[in-house]
Amino acid sequence: MQHELQSTDQEEFGVPNEQQLGWLLGQAARLARSLPNAPETRFEETVAKELSVANALGATEVEATIRRRVGQGIYRETLMDYWGGACAVTGIAMPELLRASHAKPWAECATAAERLNVFNGFLLVANLDALFDRFLITFSPEGEVICSSKISSGIRTQLGLNQTLKLRWLTENHNPFLDWHRTKFYRLSESQD
Repeated sequence: MQHELQSTDQEEFGVPNEQQLGWLLGQAARLARSLPNAPETRFEETVAKELSVANALGATEVEATIRRRVGQGIYRETLMDYWGGACAVTGIAMPELLRASHAKPWAECATAAERLNVFNGFLLVANLDALFDRFLITFSPEGEVICSSKISSGIRTQLGLNQTLKLRWLTENHNPFLDWHRTKFYRLSESQD
C-alpha cells in the first residue's frame, strides 16, 4: 500500500483518507516511543508507580529489581520500534527470536538514560545477541560484523558468520556505544590469545 502525503505552502500536510491517516498516526506513535528520551521517561514513570506499591508494602529492597525489569522491558519495546520489529543484521522479523542487545552493557552504564538510549543497542536474533553480549562479535565503524579469533572457521560456517553480515543501518549516534564495545572486544581478544 502506498501512502501519500499532500503538502501545502504553509508547513501543513494532509492525507487523502482515514486509512492513510491511521497509518501515519501509527508510524508517528512508533517513532515517538523510540526517541532518545522517550524510553527514559516511560521507565521513570513505570518505576515510580511500581515503587509506590512496593514501598506501601514495606518492600524497599526490591527497587533495583523493579528498575531492571521495567527498564529492560521498555528497552526491548523501544528497540522493536526503532528496528521495525526485525533483526538489525538479518532482517528476521520473528519477535520470539529477537533480543535487545546493549553495546555498552546495563551494568557498565552510569545512568538510566545511557542504559535506555536506543543508540546503545541493536535488536538481534538470539545467536548474534549471545555472541555480541559476550564480545565474540562486534561491528566495524561501517557496521560489518567482526568475529573474534576464538570462533573457529567451522563454528563460523555453522552460525552463518562466514558470509558478509552488516547492520541494516547505522547512525553517528551509535558510534560512542560501538566504540566502547569494540574497545572491550579487542581488549578481551588480546588477553585471551
